[in-house]
Amino acid sequence: MKFLVTGACGQLGYEVVEEVLKRGYEVIATDTRTVYKGLNEREGFSYVQLDITNKEKVLEMFAESKPKAVIHCAAWTAVDLAEEESRMEEVWKVNVDGTKNIAAACKMIDCKMVYISTDYVFNGRGTVPWQPDCKDYDPLNIYGRTKLEGEKVVSQLLKKYFIIRTAWVFGLHGNNFVSTMISAGKQHNEVRVVSDQVGTPTYAPDLARLLIDMCETEKYGYYHATNEGGYVSWYEFCCEFYRQYGLTAKVVPISTAEYGLSKAKRPQNSRLEKRKLQENGFRPLPIWQDAVERYLKEAGL
Repeated sequence: MKFLVTGACGQLGYEVVEEVLKRGYEVIATDTRTVYKGLNEREGFSYVQLDITNKEKVLEMFAESKPKAVIHCAAWTAVDLAEEESRMEEVWKVNVDGTKNIAAACKMIDCKMVYISTDYVFNGRGTVPWQPDCKDYDPLNIYGRTKLEGEKVVSQLLKKYFIIRTAWVFGLHGNNFVSTMISAGKQHNEVRVVSDQVGTPTYAPDLARLLIDMCETEKYGYYHATNEGGYVSWYEFCCEFYRQYGLTAKVVPISTAEYGLSKAKRPQNSRLEKRKLQENGFRPLPIWQDAVERYLKEAGL
């Protein structure tokens, strides 16, 4: 099977490329960068610079390469920056128009598409976990709205699609909450972390494995995917990786209102119901506590 991965230089995209190669498949990695940050000279691997907002180039490349499965990781993910009026058009162009271009190209060559979405498509109210097939959307911010529009584009244009909502992703490539807070804990005796936003962390290599598992099937539809291990707040998450790392900085729980630094509203309930994965025969992700342990070891922190 030949794969094409957009956003291959990102935190998740990089791991998806690695997982594809690990299984012996061919992969075309794409991103806007001129050079891929991984090792380029590997059997079955090629890198192509691609701007997903350029429809003509996207269609041309797909027609030439003819992948059997496309994993669309490319997205505007700077949530607060997306709220700036000067950036909104660009965010829409990437997350909606770019996704539409990818979906149209997949339809043209009749290949599978995986679209990476987010808990931010929901309003985050209540305490009940969100179901994969729930259509009670009400995004709180621009990022969530554009990702929701991306979902709609994919589901309207295609039949062979997987829409995967995930949350709180951390990994070895790029900045994330874990690395940022460990750095803060080394520099300060006390850190303040929001305790009224609840969800589940997701380790990028674990999610990448699941995405390839899905592409090896035809069990299309909407899914939720985060690591197992129970729902926690950002505060509880931070306490756990500080404990594993051995940091002694005091972690102080605060409310979202007390934090007050974010331009974009965040959902307080990011609980995602994941039973649909097992119901369809997919292996769930390991518990997030184990993922933290592996991350700390692999990152050499």
